[in-house]
Amino acid sequence: MAQQTPAAARTAITPRREDDFPEWYQQVIRAAELAEPSEVRGCMVIRPWGYGIWENMQRQLDAMFKATGHRNAYFPLFIPLSYFEKEAAHVEGFAKECAVVTHTRLEVNAEGKMVPASPLTEPLVVRPTSETIIGATYAKWVQSYRDLPILLNQWCNVVRWEMRPRIFLRTTEFLWQEGHTVHETETEARDETKRMLDVYEAFARDHVALPVFHGEKSESERFPGAVQTLCIEAMVQDRKAIQAGTSHFLGQNFSRASGIQFQTRDGKQEFGWTTSWGMTTRMIGTLIMTHADDDGLVLPPRIAPTHIVILPITPKEETRAAVLEAADKLAAQLRSVRYFDAPIEVEVDRRDLGGGVKNWEWIKKGVPLRVELGPRDLESGKVAVSRRDQPVKSKEFLATEEFVSQAAAMLDSIQNNLLQRATEFRDANTRVIDSKDDFYAFFTAKDSAKPEIHGGFALAHWDGSRAVEEQIKNDLKVTIRCIPFDDPANPPQAGTCPFTGNPSLRRVVWAKAY
Repeated sequence: MAQQTPAAARTAITPRREDDFPEWYQQVIRAAELAEPSEVRGCMVIRPWGYGIWENMQRQLDAMFKATGHRNAYFPLFIPLSYFEKEAAHVEGFAKECAVVTHTRLEVNAEGKMVPASPLTEPLVVRPTSETIIGATYAKWVQSYRDLPILLNQWCNVVRWEMRPRIFLRTTEFLWQEGHTVHETETEARDETKRMLDVYEAFARDHVALPVFHGEKSESERFPGAVQTLCIEAMVQDRKAIQAGTSHFLGQNFSRASGIQFQTRDGKQEFGWTTSWGMTTRMIGTLIMTHADDDGLVLPPRIAPTHIVILPITPKEETRAAVLEAADKLAAQLRSVRYFDAPIEVEVDRRDLGGGVKNWEWIKKGVPLRVELGPRDLESGKVAVSRRDQPVKSKEFLATEEFVSQAAAMLDSIQNNLLQRATEFRDANTRVIDSKDDFYAFFTAKDSAKPEIHGGFALAHWDGSRAVEEQIKNDLKVTIRCIPFDDPANPPQAGTCPFTGNPSLRRVVWAKAY
């Protein structure tokens, strides 16, 4: 868990996590200037600091996709309604979330108001996901096994009508990437599904410092129309789960609906085997809920828009020029150092504001390293360095050259510390449970004044019954987050389902979730 603040201490964020976690989350976003609600209900404005985080995620994920042979393309925002109707499970799964365009233009009516005019012959659905429109395109591209595999990804926005919006976690419009592939064989498609989930797991762990469980969704939690859905699940600081990425094996369901057929090596006609996979701006919400503390955002260095901020201290006008010159020189030295295969990103905060005000703004934004530089530091040849993963008042005084030489290692240390801290928190709040009473007690709040401080991840046996899933969901709002993959070093053990007494092949991960 992120650095705890003593109850008696004043914090930058009010309320504290333990007092009102949902409101704390909103206040962190506001204080860090990440995003804000827009004039359109359910939609958000992503501010530059928040978008800078997304740009880094996008750039790094994109490199990982291309390293596995994928290329980027772009497909239409609007999808004919008839395309959805071709795949029954898919349209049923998304029907309540769709925004639909029914007219082509506006005109002024007799009362002088703008009203829709000229109805469309066929309504257009604003993209909630692109399997159907991309499938129609692939059907034209694929004729032979020689045309396969198709390995494409697109970066875009999607619209899913959201009744209870929450910035980054659930918004009507959000940003994401969606990969769509076609393969010659079922084995190749299943391998692709798992490979891309592995990419997501590595990105979450190594870039966002998120430890995750990864595995398969139960049938009731699958993507509409999929044969198999794989996922990564993160635990955030109120002990709930967030689905942070999914990868779907679609079998031949969508290729049949879209007509993606090819001539096989022995001259027969066969439908292609398809996959889709995606990660969204929800990942920003996940990192906030995982790493932020009661003083604001805490950013893993690998996805931080700025790694180091230099705060010139200029109490007297006669020393201002010298301090700013020294700050610019230090920034240039730091930018010549590489971290995570790129130059260190440095900002010199030259604003005419008090040092304390500037310092707290950057604390709340979660910049990994803050450096204070004033007239006394020029005399001593040292700078005051503060790490965002440490208490906000802690400082280390380092010689300037020493700091420059250690900067990349310090960033790595912060990255590793955040992952270790989040892992320890997740593991401390993951429990093996073997009885129904213990299971229900685990997910029931003990203190009505602090209902969020309970639960976590439960590893409990399950006999595969959908009725059990529904009952627990109705009783506790707890769902199966994933059926974990087999670990060769720790293979699953058969047992007894605590809810039915029936045999169970393995434990699954249960949790309340966003």
